[in-house]
Amino acid sequence: MSAADASYEGRRASRLAAVQAIYQMELTGVDAEAVTSEFIEHRFEHEPEMRAAGPGDAEFFAAIVGGVPQHQVEIDRSIAKCLASDWRLERVDSILRAILRAGAFELIARRDVPAKVVIDEYLDISHAFFSGDEPGFVNAVLDKLAHRKRAPEFGETPPEDELQF
Repeated sequence: MSAADASYEGRRASRLAAVQAIYQMELTGVDAEAVTSEFIEHRFEHEPEMRAAGPGDAEFFAAIVGGVPQHQVEIDRSIAKCLASDWRLERVDSILRAILRAGAFELIARRDVPAKVVIDEYLDISHAFFSGDEPGFVNAVLDKLAHRKRAPEFGETPPEDELQF
């Protein structure tokens, strides 16, 4: 495996772990620092699904897990703008919220990762948890968010009401 392939697989494993960590933080109220330490020390290469995903990129994982709660108000507002008018983020399944929040964080704060890659990665993660309409929902929300937050990547002008961080 080349270094580029190893980096790609490491980020993929880290995204899956980040979704699980964000879900755990929401359910337990444990802070990002404690959950990050727990995952890196006890789960990254110890749990079967994490071993199967490959060695994680601890720095990338920590950036997502720490970045989501740090910017959660903006992230949640951004996601809410992409939902149907009669939907509230609180109505969305907690695993889906974790997937959307992690994906939104990358779209907003990790400009080093192309928007289409972010969408594809979190779409794949959603398939790991759901077999129904949920992956399509993730795709639709993240695509709409990407067009708002990364408009130039799609040859578009950003909406004037978009906040960046």
